[in-house]
Amino acid sequence: MAQTVRRRKALSTLSSVLNSDGRAHPVENRLVAATAVLALVAVVTAFFPGLHVITSWAGLLGVVAGGWGQMISATTEERFVLVVGMVAAALGFFVGMWNGGLVGG
Repeated sequence: MAQTVRRRKALSTLSSVLNSDGRAHPVENRLVAATAVLALVAVVTAFFPGLHVITSWAGLLGVVAGGWGQMISATTEERFVLVVGMVAAALGFFVGMWNGGLVGG
């Protein structure tokens, strides 16, 4: 039963939270960050119909980055943030497509 108790170091950085297995995952962490940033951009710009091109592309790239991150993720924490980011990016993508799509005009 000793393996069920884990001691965590201080949660000082985001990478220490995402790397719960004690190993560094730089590529996976970058994909998590990219997915989160793209999802945030997609959701924020979705409130402005005139920015549908930015919304659509940020959402599409966020879903792609999140999907790739899911394929290579190593920890549960990474997967959690990726799924939340992918859902937010997909919602932004759908709103952007509703308002005009991927090309301006």
